[in-house]
Formats: sequence, C-alpha cells, structure tokens
Amino acid sequence: MNTSEPIQDATAGFVTTRSSSGIWPFVLGCALLGTIGIFVKNANADPLTVTWFRCAFGLIGLTLWVISRRQTRFLRLTRASAPWVLAAGSLMVVSWGLFFSAIERISAGVAIVLFQFQQMWVLVLGALVLGEPIGRRRIGAVSAAMVGLVLATGIAEHQASGDVRQGYWLGVAFCVVGAFCMAWVTIIAWRLRELPAGILAWWQCAIGTLTLWVWPMQHGWPALGTAWLWLAGLGTIHTGLAYTLIYGGMARMSTGRIALFQFVYPAVAIVVDRLYFGRHLSSLQLMGIVLMSVAILSAERARAVSRTRPGGTEPNEINGA
Repeated sequence: MNTSEPIQDATAGFVTTRSSSGIWPFVLGCALLGTIGIFVKNANADPLTVTWFRCAFGLIGLTLWVISRRQTRFLRLTRASAPWVLAAGSLMVVSWGLFFSAIERISAGVAIVLFQFQQMWVLVLGALVLGEPIGRRRIGAVSAAMVGLVLATGIAEHQASGDVRQGYWLGVAFCVVGAFCMAWVTIIAWRLRELPAGILAWWQCAIGTLTLWVWPMQHGWPALGTAWLWLAGLGTIHTGLAYTLIYGGMARMSTGRIALFQFVYPAVAIVVDRLYFGRHLSSLQLMGIVLMSVAILSAERARAVSRTRPGGTEPNEINGA
C-alpha cells in the first residue's frame, strides 16, 4: 500500500505527503468518539437538547480550529455552494438527532456500529448519483454488509427469546435512516471537495445551533451543574477536539489506512458498553460486526483500485455520528 501519495493541501496551497504520521491523531479522535455514550448517559437530557449542545459547543471548538488554520475565508458561501452546504449541514444535524434518539432505545455501541452502514449507503449512492461503476465485488460487499447489519441488530436473539425492549426496533430504524442521511452528506462533500473538511463541519454545527435552540428554550434547559459539563464535553471533546484530530490525521494518511483505522470508533464504543454499562454483545452480534467490517474494507479496497484508474474519483469520507 502506498502511504506516501502526494496530495494537495487546499488550506495551505502546497503539496504534502501522506504518511503514517497522521495515524495517532486519527486513532485518538476515533477513540474519543467511542466514549460518547458515557457523556450522553450522564447528561440525562432529551435527544434534541443533546444535539443542540453538541452543535453549540462544537461550533466554539471548530471556530478556534478554523481561526488557528487561517481558514476563515472559506466560511464565506457563494451562490453555487450555499445550497449544498446548507443541505449537508441540515442532513448532518438530522443524523445527529436520530443518533441520540437511537441511544435512548439501544446501546451506544450497537448504535455506532449500525451507523457504520453509512459507508455502504455511500457505495450505493455513488453508483446511482455519481455514476460510479458497480462490479461483482461491490455487489458482494453490499450483500455481506446487509447480512452483517441484520446480525448486529440482535434480531436473532430477540426473536428467539421474545424479549424486545420497547422502542428497540425504532432505535434500529433511526440508525439506518441516520446513516442514510450521513451518506448523503458524504456525497455532497464530494461535490464540495474544494472546501477543507473542517469548514463543512463548522457549518453543520452552525446550522444546528441556529435551528435547534428553540427546543431547549421551549422545553426547558438542563439544571445547572454536572449535566452542563457533560453536555459541554459532547461539543468540545466529541466534536471540536475529536474532529480536529481526525481531520488533521486524515490529511497525512492514505485512504486505505483511514478505512482500516476508522473501526477504532465502534470498537471503543463496544468496549465502553461492556465495561461501563455492563452490556454484552452476543456471539451472533459480534459475528455480524465482523462481517460488516470485512465487507466495508473490501468495498473500500475496490474503490481504491478504481480510483487509481484514469479519471477515478471518490467522495470524501465523513466520520460517523
């Protein structure tokens, strides 16, 4: 695998080299995202309030990032880019809202795993919207990922035992729909590939901050104290800091390594579920997660091969919930 592929740094205007130096920031950012369930649980707030706090405090962190990178000029929208940026930001906010709603009904680890299916949605949308070629390997990867998705939900165990928590399948549906919204964000990001990744994330947080403040205003703010600290952590740690580390690492990593190390995110979430919440996945669920992971890696490898051909392009990856 070539880890020294030259890339154009859109923020600095010069050619840099992809190497392994970005792995540790990327892994740390993904690991931080994997602990998000702890913060959501201890904040004890409704999903839309949680989403607003993540957007608001994330906006503060990303603003500092944009200023430090001297990228403020990229925040200005043009007539051509504005509709796409606003659409992507709105879809991401909806995706975050669905994610936090899902966590109320299923474990954070399972929700994060199911959201990884957005990469399969990207594969399908890439073929339908961008006209990317569909080969047998991609069809096989999507089929295998679908089987893995079904196993990862725990449907076999719930059907066998008859023990289905209220709203469990609604939570699963939220994950599938949220992953679909996130896949559209990735497709739009491909159209806006001239923008630095952090700029699109900044607009996502800005849109969420401006549109969702009405909800806590009408339904009440969390009591001052530890709840605010946990909610602030969602924005500063799981958005501002985590995304800064991830974007910084991605700029110095090959696409193949990004596809491999992004599984740190759901892996940490599963460990947190086990150690902190005492939730254990069944053997069939673990088998489904492995099947999804292998299918996604296979699909990513197929995309990498097609991208090396003349004229090959690929949508930018947007990291999970």
